[in-house]
Amino acid sequence: MSDFDRYATSRYGAGIAPSDVDQGLRAYMIGVYNYMTLGLGATGLVAYAAFALGTVQMGDGSLGLTELGHAIYVPPLRWIIVLSPLALVFYISARINSMSVASARIAFIAFAALIGLSMSALLVVYTGASIGRAFFATAAAFASLSLYGYTTRRDLSAMGSFMMMGVVGLIVASLLNLFLHSSGLQFGISILAVVIFAGLTAWDTQSIKEMYYEGDGYEAVQKKSIFGALRLYLDFINMFQAILYLTGSNRNDR
Repeated sequence: MSDFDRYATSRYGAGIAPSDVDQGLRAYMIGVYNYMTLGLGATGLVAYAAFALGTVQMGDGSLGLTELGHAIYVPPLRWIIVLSPLALVFYISARINSMSVASARIAFIAFAALIGLSMSALLVVYTGASIGRAFFATAAAFASLSLYGYTTRRDLSAMGSFMMMGVVGLIVASLLNLFLHSSGLQFGISILAVVIFAGLTAWDTQSIKEMYYEGDGYEAVQKKSIFGALRLYLDFINMFQAILYLTGSNRNDR
């Protein structure tokens, strides 16, 4: 037995050809990215629909709020809309192993839709052109970083653990800034968020890829695709919001 055959047998299991695993891995990763794209599509559609129904163009060119707009953009319901995705993502993370594939898929799309409802407020604050620029900048950065995570032979687990600690720091700083309302602190948080979620994009891609090699059955692999898509979706959304804050043009500044 050659050294390559020994490696293939030890990593993939006896009787499984590396080419079969490679084809399965490609299909698995395509599934992850397809689910992620589906989630982003749901977010975009819900965000635009909420913005269109929640605002009205005034005679002076400014935006006014409809009754729906007052409901979704003004507290207290606003806080429920903002916090409900957090509760749902914790539920998905805790229950993913016991869910059916169909339930996991529905929960992911529901989560993406709730994020869209929450993020529709960005359309009220920022110009459409600046949102488009931020989206395409995020997409380009995400694609490069995810490709690096997929192809690199370097173990990114240590970097990923460090970045997860950074996420905790971002959450604490963001909660603190709810009371301080410091634009300088928010600017620093946004810069750190771009760096942290860029690193997490590469690490999550590598981690999602490695999960495939555990050799689970079809249903488990499908649920891993959905959960992997959720991880990458969160990386994309958080990086997008940080880039938008740093580069976006406010409607009121026109």
